[in-house]
Amino acid sequence: MICQSCGEHPATTKVKAIVNGRLTEYALCAACARRLGYTTLLTGLDRGFSSILSDFFGGDNAEPGEQRCPWCGATFEEIARTGKVGCAHCYEVFKDRLLPIIQRLYGSDIHCGKMPGENLPQPQPQNQMVLMREALHQAVEQEKNERSTLLLQESLRRLGGGSPDDQS
Repeated sequence: MICQSCGEHPATTKVKAIVNGRLTEYALCAACARRLGYTTLLTGLDRGFSSILSDFFGGDNAEPGEQRCPWCGATFEEIARTGKVGCAHCYEVFKDRLLPIIQRLYGSDIHCGKMPGENLPQPQPQNQMVLMREALHQAVEQEKNERSTLLLQESLRRLGGGSPDDQS
């Protein structure tokens, strides 16, 4: 469902309100819900005790001009503090800062997923490629040698010298 306020982002919050004695429901994205002041009593509890204390003593850690994800409203500092990315769009919004961290933690920025038997010793694909290239090179060289031998034998026959096996 799309946010009924901005009409752009996926709705993550459902707001129920009584207007003129009638119950109405709105679906809002996180950014619009925050902008309109809709929060819950549980907001912030998933961030940990130190975050609650810092909120108590210092308020919001986000700078006024700090970049936020337009879909979920997360800042890079929140992601770094909690270790949790707000939504799938955060990877694009904070790509320049997340990519080096992901590469350092996981050794790659490409997700390969899990494979059956991955805990068993596996030959390294790079090593396999090197071995296959060497085998290909040897096969090509052997083919060249066989071809040149055949050409030499044919040339000797044309000259009337027979084959090298006849020379014994």
